[in-house]
Amino acid sequence: MGCLITGTSPFATGLAARCPRCGKGALYEGFLTVRERCTHCGLDLSRHDSGDGPAVFIILILGAVVVALALWVEIRWQPPLWVHAALWTPFTLGVALAMLRPLKGVMVALNYRHRMDGSDA
Repeated sequence: MGCLITGTSPFATGLAARCPRCGKGALYEGFLTVRERCTHCGLDLSRHDSGDGPAVFIILILGAVVVALALWVEIRWQPPLWVHAALWTPFTLGVALAMLRPLKGVMVALNYRHRMDGSDA
């Protein structure tokens, strides 16, 4: 079901890093810098802030997954601690960076969808 306000899904536009209103313009200027305005429809994106939401979700979700996998590896193979450090440090950093951009896009799109910036438009 699409967004009632715009006809676009906040999850689809957020995961695709597209404008939450039109679904066509790019959401980011760099890796995590949200554009001031949509290049396609002109929406002011500067007022839609995701805050710490994406980082919190990543910490909770990825933390649970990494701990479960590390316990499984420890019980199954009992490797030395340096193997755990060599295995889980790059895995955690890589997955966290891969998840940060799409989750921030979803949070910005949900912020827009629910008018969390205080505007009436």
